[in-house]
Amino acid sequence: MIDSWISEIKSHPQSSSIGMILVHNGIVRATSKEGKPVKGMRLSYNAQKLNEIIKEIKNREGVFEVRVWINEGELKIGDDIMKVLVAGRFRTDVIPALQELVSRIKNEVVHEEEII
Repeated sequence: MIDSWISEIKSHPQSSSIGMILVHNGIVRATSKEGKPVKGMRLSYNAQKLNEIIKEIKNREGVFEVRVWINEGELKIGDDIMKVLVAGRFRTDVIPALQELVSRIKNEVVHEEEII
């Protein structure tokens, strides 16, 4: 998935302005944020809110492309939770955009329930 996203972005006619592509790959850990063992998680998300946030980030100065995939359902340890990509002009454009995007997805879009 990530490789095909990157290939598509690099083959775009306006890709010559891209100087950085950053990727986040969230994975289910064996422990909760509090350090307690978990067996996995149930994950759901609000697609409409996700699309609104993607549109906001993509409209930022210096951001060329934004891609997001979220793995909805019952996930086990080691499963991918989400894959997020931001491509843009400079690291000063791309790093803050990726950081905000991942944070907003975690806080505004997904609902995670730990399986204990």
